[in-house]
Amino acid sequence: METLLEFDYNLLLLIGAGFIAGFVNTIAGGGTLLTLPALIFMGLPPAVANGTNRIAIFLQTFTGVAGFKSKGVSTYPFSIYVGISALLGSFIGAKIAVDIKGDTFNRILAIIMIAVVILIVFKPKINLKELEERTSGRYLWVSIIAFFFLGIYGGFINAGIGFLMLLFLPYVNRMSLVRANATKVTVVCIYTIGALIMFYLNDKINWKYGLILSIGNITGAWISSRWSVKKGDGVVRIFLIVMVTLMAIKLWFF
Repeated sequence: METLLEFDYNLLLLIGAGFIAGFVNTIAGGGTLLTLPALIFMGLPPAVANGTNRIAIFLQTFTGVAGFKSKGVSTYPFSIYVGISALLGSFIGAKIAVDIKGDTFNRILAIIMIAVVILIVFKPKINLKELEERTSGRYLWVSIIAFFFLGIYGGFINAGIGFLMLLFLPYVNRMSLVRANATKVTVVCIYTIGALIMFYLNDKINWKYGLILSIGNITGAWISSRWSVKKGDGVVRIFLIVMVTLMAIKLWFF
């Protein structure tokens, strides 16, 4: 009976971690740095934890897409074009993730995240309300190429991918942070399919823990997607800066 109670308690912690991850992933990013350690704590090897986490990410982003759409926010067909490009890249990244390890990668990623914070804080102010979105022509092709490489990274580990997309889309495509968030969750939803396939083929998924984690992720994503539309870009920017900073500290020191 004691073992059973402890087991149930751990599952509740997993759901809680999923809720927080789903919320922050949808409005900014970095939730994977919470869910991966949680899955490893449950006894999964790192590669299996990485694959298992993709179940929650897929269901979380699918829910996020629905949440944004329920508020009238969609960037179709642009998000589909770049999503397919990222999907192709995710096969490559997930294949690498099956075997690769290393602390050096985490430290490099920490440096990238600090650079993102600096750019967010000191970037030139752009009044996006007075500019048209650039989602066609050469800007579409630039985005398709860029998202192929983002897909490789997303397929590899996914941690922090939201930060990179929320930096790219406002600068290159002139999207507001809310619309960039809607694009981000759509793209991640699409390319996670490729990552899931690769992890599944290599037997790196624990379906039980993945579905349990998803309960929290789905709930957090639904609340966050609708709340961020209501609150606007200012709240999204605050979350973005806070989460990028915490993620960089986590990667560098722990």
